[in-house]
Amino acid sequence: MAPMPEWLRVRRGKNATDAAQWSKCPKCGEMIYRRDLAANLYVCTRCGHHFRMGAYDRISTIVDGDFAEIGGDVAVGDPLRWADRKSYPAKLAGDREKSGLSEAVVCGFGQVGGFDVGLGVMDFHFRGGTMGTVVGERVTMLFEEARRRHVPCLIFTASGGARMEEGMYALMQLAKTTAAVTRFMDDGNFLVSILTDPTTGGVSASFAFQADVVVAEPGAMIGFAGRRVIEQTIRQKLPEGFQTAEFLLEKGHIDMVVHRRSLKDALVRLLDYASKGAERRALAGVDA
Repeated sequence: MAPMPEWLRVRRGKNATDAAQWSKCPKCGEMIYRRDLAANLYVCTRCGHHFRMGAYDRISTIVDGDFAEIGGDVAVGDPLRWADRKSYPAKLAGDREKSGLSEAVVCGFGQVGGFDVGLGVMDFHFRGGTMGTVVGERVTMLFEEARRRHVPCLIFTASGGARMEEGMYALMQLAKTTAAVTRFMDDGNFLVSILTDPTTGGVSASFAFQADVVVAEPGAMIGFAGRRVIEQTIRQKLPEGFQTAEFLLEKGHIDMVVHRRSLKDALVRLLDYASKGAERRALAGVDA
């Protein structure tokens, strides 16, 4: 196994709050030693269930070596002065302590299979991966900088929707990120989105499904509204497996479902196809 990059070693040192040595698979109930789970890319060794993965662990499995983060200095305010049992700043402070993250997405640049890429990774462990102003700004920064560099983008989604503590400010991020993706792709750049469990709400209604290729992990729950909300609204029982990655693949809403062990290889193949297509268009004198 390759040595741990320095950037990941430092980040993991900040994210050592969980002292539990075992994790229980929510699908089959198997108790798995955490080191074995991590070594198996957070996939159950018994049934293959894909656990939710932290942003920096995810980056370490995808990026070849160094990762240069951007947008880390973008911080959220408290625009609505939201308060229920806890104030919004107190909630954010708790999430930062538990997750080791400053917000629900990490963005930056690195290499994947030797290809320079922009990479965005959402993390459900921070406020349920909800999209607020900081998430929207960081994702927009990623696409704008990748557009400037003319490199492809990979973005991993994991979200419970828009962040209610930011109200309309959060909802406006759908339009903001959608516009950034449109500019990025109008310039002929290549985008792959990888939908992980869960991808719902405003993220699924914006940049998650705008990509050239939409990939999902096995068993990921993907949709806009929740199953119970839909059933109560239409007063019908939804089919088995509704809103799973496999169901969406069957219905043609996504392009492929890829096991986490094979994911990097699949992404490298897609990047290779895209780069060869760009080369052919350049040789033919055709605009990208």
